[in-house]
Amino acid sequence: MAGKRAEGRTGMVSASQQDAAQAGASILRQGGNAVDAAVATAFALSVVDPSQTGLGGGGAATVWMVKEQRADHLSFYGRSGERPEWAQPEPAATGEDQAGRGTAVPGMVSGLLTLHAKYGALPLPQVMAPATRLAREGFIVSPLLSRTIASAASRVKLEPRAAALFMPDGQPLRPGERLVQPELAALLDLIAMAGADAFYRSAFAERLAYHVQSRGGLITLADMDAYRSTWMRPLCTTWRGYTVLGAPPPMGGAVVLEMLHLAEQSGLTRNASYTDQPATAASFAQLIRLAQADGQRWRGDPAVRPVPSNGMVHGTFAASRAALLTAPLTDTVRAGDAWSAANAPVDGACAAIEPYRAPPRADDGAASRRDDVMTSTDTPRPDSSFTSHLSVVDAAGNAVAMTTTVGVLFGSGVWTDGVWLNSVGRNFDAATRGTNRYSNSTMSPTMLLENGRVRLVVGAAGSQYIQPATAQVTVRMLAFGEDPAMALAAPRLHPTWSSRDVEVEPGFTASVYQGLVARGFRPVSRVADIQFGGVHAVLVTPDGRRIGAADPRRDGFAVAQ
Repeated sequence: MAGKRAEGRTGMVSASQQDAAQAGASILRQGGNAVDAAVATAFALSVVDPSQTGLGGGGAATVWMVKEQRADHLSFYGRSGERPEWAQPEPAATGEDQAGRGTAVPGMVSGLLTLHAKYGALPLPQVMAPATRLAREGFIVSPLLSRTIASAASRVKLEPRAAALFMPDGQPLRPGERLVQPELAALLDLIAMAGADAFYRSAFAERLAYHVQSRGGLITLADMDAYRSTWMRPLCTTWRGYTVLGAPPPMGGAVVLEMLHLAEQSGLTRNASYTDQPATAASFAQLIRLAQADGQRWRGDPAVRPVPSNGMVHGTFAASRAALLTAPLTDTVRAGDAWSAANAPVDGACAAIEPYRAPPRADDGAASRRDDVMTSTDTPRPDSSFTSHLSVVDAAGNAVAMTTTVGVLFGSGVWTDGVWLNSVGRNFDAATRGTNRYSNSTMSPTMLLENGRVRLVVGAAGSQYIQPATAQVTVRMLAFGEDPAMALAAPRLHPTWSSRDVEVEPGFTASVYQGLVARGFRPVSRVADIQFGGVHAVLVTPDGRRIGAADPRRDGFAVAQ
């Protein structure tokens, strides 16, 4: 069974492209577990969803292994390198000669191989075979891919050989045409045989570093050789009887978990769906702003900058912010002090998870002073306008939530041997830039457990839209009881912490718009599109059914094993 909604009692894959979801489901049918399927899906997405994700990008994965009762998180996002220019503002010059300046050291290959090595059950060549076949034999171009090529035509044209593939005769590939990528197929073959060395310590790595530098970038061969993914402890909190696992910094999972707590504090989770409920919609808009403000302040790579994300996700911190849910609306929301809850006792259900704990706070005050700089003109650049998310649950109950990206459409526009290189180096700002560190991101692969069993695997694509979209569909499914397909298709709100504007998708009643205005918001009509968050989820019902759902705003598919 496959489609925007699929149901079954064994394994389920939901991903942002049909061929990729089918690839993951085929690995489940061959005896692979959720990790094998997630890795197969992600490699396939690198082939069939090249404007959103790829080998030149990176991402993050939250994992649950049911037999071991083990939660894990793997960060494999783009990193800065060793050159001192990484600690300096990006030059103002743009264009072809500076396209590579925003390219961070890519982590996708490292991440997928690291994840597979720890938890995979099938041999790597078998897991990668569907992706290699899609690259070598080609796949049918979807309307969405055709549109993204057209949207990013100026970037695609920067590389003549890439343009010959994606824009033959100077025109974007049309829906229904076949895209064959022989160079990418050859690289996938090498990775399947030689592992990470084929990407990071090889002639390919030399060509990548040379080409990036020729386009104004900073990546060195030593940076490629030094890249390693990082196992981390996931964030953990309890909400409505569920154990919620989120992505720790430098990812943005804390914002989603805080939104869930604030939704409970506001009382809106005790109401019905807010599509026609003015007060509930206004409360959701305000709680999104509060959590966004906290996420803007408390961010960065915790290996070099203390980040109290475990304080952000604690119920006591949400309680300290609750009064602002009904306070008069202000143009800008001030962040709360997440350090106040960073040493609060871990919830009982989370203690067994051994969740993320904030590193010791810097004692020189420098980090604190820097954290206080939070204005609408000094915020992290969006990690992407698009991105890709996949969710997998296997027959045993193992699960993976994974979000990956190359940044903006087709990344930096630098292309090497079939690989589009990311633009996430442009996420660094005055508060987070420096050498040898992960870039900052809003990506939030999330998972909810009940009594040690997975109930929901969820995440989204879409830069600043990721966290509000993930929180809204989670509340709809697990608080309002909506069917996953209905929850994903339902209209969404998107406010910002630094403005009273709130983007509103079609589908809300007129009374909701009226209620937002009465609360002090300025509603802005927004047509539903791929940038408004592409959510992919798998819900496991109490009786064990797997319901996969794919966001109708994108090309995604859910496929049962």
